[in-house]
Formats: sequence, C-alpha cells, structure tokens
Amino acid sequence: MNSEKNIRMEHDLLGAREIPADALYGIQTLRGVENFSISKFKLSQYPLFINGLAYTKWAAAEANHQLGLLTDAQYEGIKAACQDILAGKYHDQFPVDMIQGGAGTSTNMNANEVIANIALKHMGFKPGDYEHCSSHDHVNRSQSTNDAYPTAIHMGMYASHLALVPHIKELIAAFRKKSEEFAHIVKMGRTQLEDAVPMTLGQTFSGFASILEAELLHLDQAAADFLEVNMGATAIGTGICSEPGYAEKCVKALAEITGWDITLAKDLVGVTSDTSCMIGYMSELKRIAVKMSKISNDLRLLASGPRCGLGEINLPARQPGSSIMPGKVNPVIPEVVSQVAFKIIGNELCVTMAGEAAQMELNAMEPVMAQCCFESVDLMANACDTLRTLCVDGITANEDNCRREVNRSIGIVTALNPYIGYEHSTEIAKKAMETGRGVVELVLEEGILTQEDLDTILDAKNMVRPVKLDIHPKC
Repeated sequence: MNSEKNIRMEHDLLGAREIPADALYGIQTLRGVENFSISKFKLSQYPLFINGLAYTKWAAAEANHQLGLLTDAQYEGIKAACQDILAGKYHDQFPVDMIQGGAGTSTNMNANEVIANIALKHMGFKPGDYEHCSSHDHVNRSQSTNDAYPTAIHMGMYASHLALVPHIKELIAAFRKKSEEFAHIVKMGRTQLEDAVPMTLGQTFSGFASILEAELLHLDQAAADFLEVNMGATAIGTGICSEPGYAEKCVKALAEITGWDITLAKDLVGVTSDTSCMIGYMSELKRIAVKMSKISNDLRLLASGPRCGLGEINLPARQPGSSIMPGKVNPVIPEVVSQVAFKIIGNELCVTMAGEAAQMELNAMEPVMAQCCFESVDLMANACDTLRTLCVDGITANEDNCRREVNRSIGIVTALNPYIGYEHSTEIAKKAMETGRGVVELVLEEGILTQEDLDTILDAKNMVRPVKLDIHPKC
C-alpha cells in the first residue's frame, strides 16, 4: 500500500499496476476498462446481470465449501459479499464495458475481484489482501469464465424476463379496458387500407390485446431455456480444475439460492459453445416488437387527421408537434414505440449473427449477445409502460365520426350480400361510387329491401358477428 498516493499495487501475468486503495475491483478489471472503451453500455447499468454474477459466485462458493475447498471464513465472506451485491450495494464497482473481447473474461474477473474485496472487508482485511481471500483461488475456484459467465447471463436474463412480463400484462390489460369502453361503437374495418366491413372499435382494441397475449406463453417457453446451465463445465465442458460432484452441488445450490428450477445441461461440451437460449429469447422478443410496431402504426392511422384523416380516435396530446405549424400535435408515443421495435429487431439480428460465430468449443461473441439481450428487455419494458400510461389509457373515441363513416361507406354493401346476392350488391356498389349516393338510399330507391329489413341487417350487433336473419328481398 502506498499511503501517500492512496493506491495499492496489484500484479498479474503482464506486470504490476496501481489501483486506487479503496477500489473494490482489481488489476484485471482495470485492464478491461482500458482495453474496451467501446460503448456507453457498462456492466454497472445492468443490475440484474450483476445479480446473476452474484448468484453464480455464491453457488460456486457453496459447492466448494461443501467439498472442503474453502475455509468457513472464506465461504462466509464470499456469501456475505454476494448478498451485499444482491441488496444493490457496490454496483458502481462494475465499470467494464458490456462489449468486450475475451468471451466475457473481463466481466468474470470484475465480479471475482469485487466479491473478493468485499469478502475481505467482512473478514476484517483491506482490499487487495488476497492471501486471505483471492479472486482467482477462492471466488473463482472450480470455475472458468466459460461456465461462470454464461450461467450469470442465464440467471440475469431469467430475472429480467420475470421483471418484463408484468409490463406486457399491464399493457394488455389497458387494451382490454379500452375494448370494453368502445364495445358499442361501430366503425369501418379496413383491409389493404381500403374500406372493408363494419366492426366495433372495441373489437379493434381487443385484437391488440389478443395478439400480445398470445406471445406470453412463447416468451415463457423461451425464458425456460435459461434455467439450464453449464456450471462445472469449466473451460470447454470437460470439467478440468473441478472435483467430482462439484457441478451437481453447484447447480443444486444455485437452484436453492434463486428458488428457480435450475438444471445441469446433459452435455457440457456441447452446451458450452451453444448460445441458442439467447437467440431463442431474442427471436420471441422480436415477435413482440413486430406486433408492438403494428399496433403503434394502427393507432397513428386511426387517429390521423384529425380532420383530414380517419379521425376515429383521439390520442392524448403530449407536446406541440411543429416548430412552424401552429396547432399541430403529433402521435409521438406510437412513433417512439415503433423506433424501440426497430432497435429490438436489430438487436435480434446481432444476437443471431453472434450466435452463428461460435467456433469449436466456445462462442467468444457472447458479450455483445448479452448486451443486446439485456438492453432489449429494458427497452421493451419501457416501451410497454410508455405506450400504456402516455397513450392507451388516455385514448378517446370519435363515436359520431365512426358512425358517419360507416353510413356513407360503400363497404356496408357487404352486409347485404347474403340477402340480395353478390351481383346485386356489386351493381349497388358501382352505382354508389359513380353517383356519390349512399348504399342504403339506392337499395330503398330500387325497392330491393324495406327500411325495416335494412335497419335489421345494419344493426351494429348484426354486422360484427355471424348471424342468421329472416330477411326476404324483393329481387
């Protein structure tokens, strides 16, 4: 320790370096920070990933202690350190870039060094007194980055998944609420942006809820893959540097610590280079992102105008929309949600390409995969909350406009088709387009149906569901 400079000296394979005396990280973390000034995405920004590292190191310490490889003091110190981290302490001591070379070694060593130095504090020693609790020989005992790092990703991502699902469910509930509120409002449905047949505005919002709800099961299934881990694989899956029984004890401890149904992969060599769980989860997030953007596009179209567009709904006004056009208000919330969707779709492509880049017994591209996965979950949660609270909850309907557009639409002739036939319906539709007159007006003029018949056929409840009506046309 150099008290004058308030530093301590640490050394590794490449030599010695000065470390701030009170820093809980060590020399390999310092090298990682210096080598990988790549992005603004630092490990400290992803608390659930840090928690995943803490879970993993705690479970390893539990197994090593049971095997007699750690003293009681070392085990208790490491355990207490991991509990501190899980309580949200010391996250500022994880400064490494999420995107890094070395297959995650800098992240693994960052965790090892911080946990060792926190453990030393609990044991009554100063940071850097590694003879009492070493980042390598004790915190990293029986491990390699190649099993500890992916396991930590799995733990962090499963926790992220559990945190994400309520945000999606709350958005679904908001759409369901609007579907009930708008259940009585008849509007024109559209295909290829052209008038199609009548429906209710409630059915539109129910559709939004349903297509998102359908993804929850798929998302849960994809997340379940994270519960299979390769702890005990060490470097390439052979388990070198670990003792018999360590892998099973470690995974059992991990399950007990987290409360999750975690299992050990059957083939540790195969799984150590396989990143399919991240690819699968990102693929499912992409599906949700595509649907979120589709919904956002529909909301923008339904609210377009408000006077020269569809104008069927009103989105909450959130900010003035132009620096030059007074009175203009833009659909900024659906716009930002679509942009989030594009980012997640791009991240999914990055994860897929990085997954393909695995070579032999390891995938060195896991760091960028992890960054994309954790970022995408955060983006999705924020997008769901933003869309719900700043848009969906405040949507109102232009009921009179919806009804007016239905009445003057040529599309309602489709509702007459089962009763007057396709040929007569086509003739009425053609005449309505040529003359600008209404379908109902023409049908009455030609005496095809009575007003009573038309009122029955065009009743809202009869146009938005399958029905069998006792109608007898005069044609």
